[in-house]
Amino acid sequence: MINVRDVSLDDIEKIRTWRNNPAVAKYMYTDHYISLEEHQRWFNRIHADPSMRYWIIVSDGTDVGVIGLSNIDHVNKRASWAFYLAEESARGKGIGSYLEYFILNYSFEDLKLNKLCCEVLDINKNVVDMHKSFGFKEEGYFRQHIWKIDEAHDVHVLAILAVEWAAIKDSICVRLKQKGVLP
Repeated sequence: MINVRDVSLDDIEKIRTWRNNPAVAKYMYTDHYISLEEHQRWFNRIHADPSMRYWIIVSDGTDVGVIGLSNIDHVNKRASWAFYLAEESARGKGIGSYLEYFILNYSFEDLKLNKLCCEVLDINKNVVDMHKSFGFKEEGYFRQHIWKIDEAHDVHVLAILAVEWAAIKDSICVRLKQKGVLP
């Protein structure tokens, strides 16, 4: 079973450990070592800033990663999102699909947004393809946008509109139920 829960104070060190894991940092914009002080500032900011919302991803009772919304803008009705699975054992089990479905519903039904955006490094083709399979459209491509270990990486900029999600949501739901991702 897959679900999400709010990030709590008890999660601080776990999240920092995950973020400092090279297998996770490889796909993030930042890949430097995150100190306890830097992480504490981030943690305080996500709890104080109403334009951010973060959850812990839980699979079969085990915490396996983080999903978050940032830049939540109720005036312009948009937000950005990202996730990572920190536990290797969680990959390839449909968790990413569950999270995509969750965040689309939360953004469009609960928050009443019009647009959900994301940015994905060029080295993360599987996630780009997953987003597109959920109706995201590529709106841009930032060439040599992020530097990681002395190498430039391109970034895919994707987004989906509420009306686009509404048009395909039922078929996506059926697909995920057939795969056992949704009950």
